[in-house]
Amino acid sequence: MSEIHEGGCSCRAVRYRTTNAPRLASVCHCTFCQHKSGSAFGIGVYFKSDDVEFLSGTLRIYEHRSDASGRWIRNEFCVNCGSTVTWTLEAMPDGRGIAGGTFDDPHWFEIARHSWTRSAHRWVAIPHGVPAYEGSALPPPQVKA
Repeated sequence: MSEIHEGGCSCRAVRYRTTNAPRLASVCHCTFCQHKSGSAFGIGVYFKSDDVEFLSGTLRIYEHRSDASGRWIRNEFCVNCGSTVTWTLEAMPDGRGIAGGTFDDPHWFEIARHSWTRSAHRWVAIPHGVPAYEGSALPPPQVKA
């Protein structure tokens, strides 16, 4: 049986549905996620691209290239309210991240890791037993010959 979860942006113009279990739920403390979320970190729930369906609304794309890894991230946000809803990553070409706080019920997923903790605010406590990485938890990009 499939897991089905829905959510959307702040103004509810953009709506989505996810099916099946996510690949991963993660907290990122990089400065880009701090700026993007306007908070101390970003929460990403990652699915296979085919497991995410957009039901309504219009998204605009902003592409950012990481200073640290050189990889791109394509953020998609509501054209009405500006809420970041989803993104794709160069490092995960068949996946899609969903901003954890945009789910109608954001209490169903479990955080499996914290990344870029070297940028974490000193008052943020990483829960005991959750893997934490000073940088990316992903392997470095492959150099093309």
